[in-house]
Amino acid sequence: MSDRTPTIHDVAARCGVNASTVSRAFSRPERVSPATRDRIHAIAAEMGYRPNAIARALPSGRTRTLGLLVPDITNPFFLDLIRGAERAAAAAGYTLVLADTEETSQQETTVVERLTGAVDGFVLASSRASDERLREVHAKTRLVVVNRRVRPVPGVLIDSAHGTRQAAEHLASLGHRRIAYLAGPRASWSDARRWRTLQALARHRDLEVVRIGPLAPTVEGGMAAADSAVLDDVTAVVTFNDLLAIGVLRRLRDRGIDVPGQISVVGCDDIFGADFCHPSLTTLAAPIESAGRAAVDLLLGLLASGGPDRPRADSAEGPEDVVLPTRLTIRESTGPAPAGSARGRSPRQRAAADRRTARAVGASR
Repeated sequence: MSDRTPTIHDVAARCGVNASTVSRAFSRPERVSPATRDRIHAIAAEMGYRPNAIARALPSGRTRTLGLLVPDITNPFFLDLIRGAERAAAAAGYTLVLADTEETSQQETTVVERLTGAVDGFVLASSRASDERLREVHAKTRLVVVNRRVRPVPGVLIDSAHGTRQAAEHLASLGHRRIAYLAGPRASWSDARRWRTLQALARHRDLEVVRIGPLAPTVEGGMAAADSAVLDDVTAVVTFNDLLAIGVLRRLRDRGIDVPGQISVVGCDDIFGADFCHPSLTTLAAPIESAGRAAVDLLLGLLASGGPDRPRADSAEGPEDVVLPTRLTIRESTGPAPAGSARGRSPRQRAAADRRTARAVGASR
C-alpha cells in the first residue's frame, strides 16, 4: 500500500464523482445531496483524506483561520491573552495563527500584508500602528483590536485608566505625595491613557507625578529606570507593566533600598509570578484571558454577519467597544510614605515649608 497522502482526486475517483463535488461536500455541504455527501465523507475518512483549508477557502472564501498579532510573545501578559483567544477559536472550529510583531509597527504591517487573504480576520493586541494604518486594514479585512480605541474599528479594552486611578488613590491614602510613572513604549495607546489619568488625579489630589521613559516594557528596562526614580526623590513608583515593576524591585534590592519602607512600587497586569516577588507585588489585576476570548468572539460575530458588517473606513461611527474592568490587588510592595520625609508632603505643603524656612532665615539676619 502506498504511503502517499490521498488527494481530492483520489477521493473523487473512488466515489465516482467529480473533484468539484468532493470540494462542495466539505465546503458547501448544503449544495450536495445528503446521500452523496455522506458517502463522500465516509470514503474520505476511510482513505485518511483531510481537506486543505486553503483549498476549501476557494469556493467559500473562508479558511476558518484567524490571525492574532502581539507585540511581544515573551511577555506573560500576552500568554494569557493568547490562551483565551485560542480557546475561543477552537470552540468555534477555527485555527489561530500567532505572530510576534516585536514591538514595531513595521513588522506588524508586514505580517498583516502577508496573512491577508490567508486568514478570515485579525485580532491585533496592543497594536503599535497608527490610527490611520489601522483604519486602512479595517477597510480591507475584518479586524478587532485589543487595548486600543480607534473608530470605527471594533475593540476590547481593559479599563486600565480606572485601575490607574485606584493605584494613585491607594498611594495617596498612604501619604505619598511625589510619585514616578515608569512609561511603556512610545506608541502604546494604553500608556498614554494611564499617564493622562495620573496627571488629572495629581491635580485633583495635590500630588506631584514625574514621568520616566518611554521604556522597553521589560525587567531590564525597570532595573535601568529604578536609579532615575531614586534620583527624582519619589516615595512611590507606578509602572506601565509588571515586568518593569519586577525590574525596579530587583534594582532597589541590589542598592539596599527597602520596599516599601523607603519606596513603594505598583505594577500593572498581575502576571503569573507577581505574587512570587520579594516583596510580593501590588498590581492592577486585569481579566487578560477574558480579553482574548472576547476579541475572538467579537471577530467571529463580524464573520457570521456576512455582507456589510461594518461602516465605511472614513466613518466616525463604529460598534461599541467591549470594556473589561480592572481591580487593584494590594500586596507587600506598598506601604506608608516614609515618616518625616519631604517626599511625603504634598507640593503645597512643601511650598509652604519652603516659605517658612525663608522667613526664618530672613528674620535671623
